Amino acid sequence: MSKRGYISRYLIIIKKLKASKYASFDELKEYLERNLEILNSKDDQLTIGFSKRTLQRDLKEIRDLFGIDIEYSKIKKSYFISYSEADAMDFQRRMEAIDMLNSIQLTEGLSQHLIYERRRASGTENLHGLIHAITQKQQINFQYKKYWDDEVSQRTVEPYLLKEFKYRWYLMARDHKDGIVKSFGLDRISNLQIKDRPFEYPLDYNLEENYRYAFGITIPLDETPYEIILSFEPHHGRYIKSLPLHESQQVLIDNEKELRLKLKLFITPDLIMELLSFGKHLKVIEPKILVDQIQEELLQTIKYYKATN
Repeated sequence: MSKRGYISRYLIIIKKLKASKYASFDELKEYLERNLEILNSKDDQLTIGFSKRTLQRDLKEIRDLFGIDIEYSKIKKSYFISYSEADAMDFQRRMEAIDMLNSIQLTEGLSQHLIYERRRASGTENLHGLIHAITQKQQINFQYKKYWDDEVSQRTVEPYLLKEFKYRWYLMARDHKDGIVKSFGLDRISNLQIKDRPFEYPLDYNLEENYRYAFGITIPLDETPYEIILSFEPHHGRYIKSLPLHESQQVLIDNEKELRLKLKLFITPDLIMELLSFGKHLKVIEPKILVDQIQEELLQTIKYYKATN
């Protein structure tokens, strides 16, 4: 079977378990057979040949490719997708990506019905190499160009993880130049080289925990997160409830006058830009330091318009 045929089969298994929550081996086999037409469209030489041994190999591949664990319940004598409450948001994002991949697979040849937002290249051509270096704990070299600097610098780093923010991917890595963990936009990385030099991940450093209260890719050094209170008008409040700003978001008031939220975040340029994007539909209540920064940004904007009119 071709690689496309295998991936199509994995997606069908995930789709079945997402819809049914639990499915026995016989139910999975029957579902695959009913979808044989879809599989044949990806690989016309395909024969199902689906056994319990085949399923075990598929489950391992699904875990490796998509990061989704499928386990067997002895009580229900069925398979199910396993994830914890702590991983619920991350799991939901994965499932959204898989739903999209499934839709594209099923509508091949119907590209006129799918409109993608046109954006500049995001550097994803380096994703495979970076993931390899991260998992194998190998140092990397690359050339890097900042947006505000015409100079191209040569970097040697220890790659730790990849982070997505606003349709862009960032590499979080320790820079050998000064030993500081920094973010590097993949769209500004070129000439990537994976070196045959291993590194040890620092046991006393938890990068994921450091970014727990970060909005975006910037975290201030030696600062603590703030409790932030925001008040949205009801119409925009419905949008914010459906797509939370951050996992720490809690609803304090929700009525016909306002949606008031509490979040715990670092105050960073990324956060300020996001809050300013809501314009008159948002009022920052606390903390005062954030209120002052938002007011200053708005005053500077007014001055800019007055100066250009």
